[in-house]
Amino acid sequence: MRWVLTAVVVAATVVPVACTAGWAAVLLAVIASAPVYWVFRQPLLVGLVVGLATTVLAAFFVAPLIPAGPLLAIYVIAASSPPFWRMVCVAVAVAGVTVSLVIPGDGDLNTYRYLAIAYIAAYALGTGTRARRAQAAAAAARERTRIAREMHDVITHSVGMMVVQAEAGPLVVRSDPDKATGAFEAIASTGRTAIAQLREVVHALRSPGVAELPELVTGIASLEVVGAPRPLSPDVDATVYRVVQESLTNAVRHASASRIQVRVRWRERTVGVDVVDDGRGPSGSHGFGLLGMRERVTACGGTLRTGPGPGGVGFAVHVSLPI
Repeated sequence: MRWVLTAVVVAATVVPVACTAGWAAVLLAVIASAPVYWVFRQPLLVGLVVGLATTVLAAFFVAPLIPAGPLLAIYVIAASSPPFWRMVCVAVAVAGVTVSLVIPGDGDLNTYRYLAIAYIAAYALGTGTRARRAQAAAAAARERTRIAREMHDVITHSVGMMVVQAEAGPLVVRSDPDKATGAFEAIASTGRTAIAQLREVVHALRSPGVAELPELVTGIASLEVVGAPRPLSPDVDATVYRVVQESLTNAVRHASASRIQVRVRWRERTVGVDVVDDGRGPSGSHGFGLLGMRERVTACGGTLRTGPGPGGVGFAVHVSLPI
């Protein structure tokens, strides 16, 4: 994924420069684009490098210029950096654009307007991504609070009752054996009920993942695993499961599929999921849960493609997620 993104940014920056300028400009164009390979790890440093290189390139060599590297850096900074650094990023971007237009004497307001719209759009997209992540985190926090409350209630009530019954049992074990037997039976019953309730709570706390796919993919669906499984983050692990679950639901309920192929592809840096059915195609599957599926995948930094299956038959879902 990062290699593809980097290749696109480098091509969009270097190719136009190579057609109109010399080797020095081409070298600057590479510096203004290639570092985006590390932008998700060091967004501020990468943004500074590609921003400075783009400014120098546009001011002294080529103008106007497609600032693909800075645009991607601004998106990532807006999506993942603290407020202070986001504001610094905006200020530096405005200064860089101004310098790159003033030094070569480009007084065309249309150029400035085009660049301003591009940078604003990149920042807005990053802000939207950050907001979706914050919303998901808040929902997860609320769910953890609910589960913690349920566990507290189960433990407080059940264990408290068991303690009371256990303390009362020895007092009547000799004087009233039947009553003592009833107390011990109540302890056992309360303990079994508490265990069952705790199991339900723990099951809700643990999201299903790749390990549970064989139990999910049954009936008309078949599962194929390519490559050696690797550890995944909880978000990616749950997303793989939910993508397959939603795809199976769409294929069976909405596309009337009779055969579904699920393939999990393990690679060095990514895990891929392909779900292909022989149902009614896009008209039968499109729109049913695909939006939520796409949001899940995007929040994990992955990509999702959907469309007709091989030969135009059925419907296919292709997902790639970072490991």
